[in-house]
Amino acid sequence: MKWVLGIVAAIVVLAIVALAAVPYLVDTPRIQTYIASNATQTLGRPVKFSSVSVRVLPLPAVQLHDLEVAEDPKFGTAPFLKLKTGRIRLRLLPLLTGRVELGDIVLDKPVVTVVQTADGRLNISTLGTGANAKPPAEPARPPAEPGRSSSPSAAGGAVAISRVTVDGGVVTYVSRDKGDALTQYRVEDLNVAVTGGATQLAFKGDAKVQPGGLTLKLSDGVVAPASGRPLSDATLRGKVAIDGKDIKDLAAVAVGPSPQYGGALKGTLALGGTVGAPTAAGEVQLSPLTVTQTQPNCPEPKRRTLTLPSIKFNLAWQEQKLTGRPLTAALGDGTVTTQLTVTLGRGVQVQLADLGIKTLPLDKVLVDYLCQGYAITGPLDLTGGLAFDAANMLGTLTGPGQMKIGKGKVVGSQALALIGSIVRVGSAVSALLNADVPSRSFDAPLEFDSITGTFQITNGTATTKDLLYNSRLMKVLIAGDYGLATGRMNLDMTVNHGRGEVKAKVTGTTSSPSVRVAPGALLKNLDPGKTEKGLQDLLKRFGK
Repeated sequence: MKWVLGIVAAIVVLAIVALAAVPYLVDTPRIQTYIASNATQTLGRPVKFSSVSVRVLPLPAVQLHDLEVAEDPKFGTAPFLKLKTGRIRLRLLPLLTGRVELGDIVLDKPVVTVVQTADGRLNISTLGTGANAKPPAEPARPPAEPGRSSSPSAAGGAVAISRVTVDGGVVTYVSRDKGDALTQYRVEDLNVAVTGGATQLAFKGDAKVQPGGLTLKLSDGVVAPASGRPLSDATLRGKVAIDGKDIKDLAAVAVGPSPQYGGALKGTLALGGTVGAPTAAGEVQLSPLTVTQTQPNCPEPKRRTLTLPSIKFNLAWQEQKLTGRPLTAALGDGTVTTQLTVTLGRGVQVQLADLGIKTLPLDKVLVDYLCQGYAITGPLDLTGGLAFDAANMLGTLTGPGQMKIGKGKVVGSQALALIGSIVRVGSAVSALLNADVPSRSFDAPLEFDSITGTFQITNGTATTKDLLYNSRLMKVLIAGDYGLATGRMNLDMTVNHGRGEVKAKVTGTTSSPSVRVAPGALLKNLDPGKTEKGLQDLLKRFGK
């Protein structure tokens, strides 16, 4: 027991002596030069810090103060990384023999700025490619000073780092478009542990994306640097779990404050690609997705919300493109499927290919949410494709389509007034030929059996040649243009009410339409003067 106690006491004394000698063993000026030069060579960018100090407790470490990694001049002048204090721990066993070897690195609250230019380039893509960059290799020993040994015991030893820990880091993402407009996100509370060596690095950790409070959990991460290649070319793999209670704030940064998108987001993605060009793929679900907007046409409350109970899609991210193939959603008894592509860069461009809509209840969209004056009800079936700019959806909407609306009603007040005016004028003209249509047919919402047709939308203007409204009382064939955002119309309408046919030209806007009726063959056998006067009187009456 005495021998055991003696050995333990000797070890304790030796450890205390070694710790007490740490400030004398470490040549801090040489350490500062050595770390700065090696970091600069590895990253390909200038690395500097104001000073180096030695901390003995709780564990021996070299502290780096006010560390900065410069930015690539092509992306700006602000530092790429800023760090108030970083620690490089000293290995304990070598200290007991009087040697100094640098070990694990701990970075407290580093601030990193990731910049993406309008052409999609990231500033991290040039890490390790500067004039001073060198491929990963066994680190060199620090240079010797005159009168000193070049051995590790003299100043620092080889940097055999096996672990890098980031505590409470912040990564700011800045995207610039060609108009110098900025989009910014922040990854906060970043905690990452990186282990391994020159041939393979493993990582895991967690973080939060702001705005929005989206939680990210990284696992099974591996970075494999290629010999002689920069860090940005290192292959990447791993998993990231995504969990967010509400995407409202995150969506507002991406597409603007109105309309307001909300909903809980969950998913698991597999990481791939390289450090400079990462990819991700996996399943993501929004439940529910809400779209909220103030609608001036609506009665109180004017702020309306459209709710889709669930949206699922297989997400893939690569080269500034997010795809969801397929994307599925439900509304009431209806379903929506499409191949979604979202391209980032100059704004947010959205493409919906292979769009298929089945039995979508139009009343929930046109009546309850949009309160359109030309609203109709009924189940919508539609096939086609659409593309638009998320910042101006109606003004940029483009794509072809074919649709069919099942049995429903025309309920919008403006649509009722327009169709009623055309048909009543036509009916009055027909009455001159004893072919009257009862006026009560237009006192209530018009019921129809179907509405069918094809369309082409170009920059928010819909064009059709064969839109057919079919009901028990009449058939209406519509051809022309309609501005989805402006409400401007240039339509030719042919109304067949069973006892005659009325052709009309509709121009102006949905709020103030202009209707010109062409009686055509109905007036061939009538006195032109008498008929013209009768039509003028009728139009004056219907215009009140």
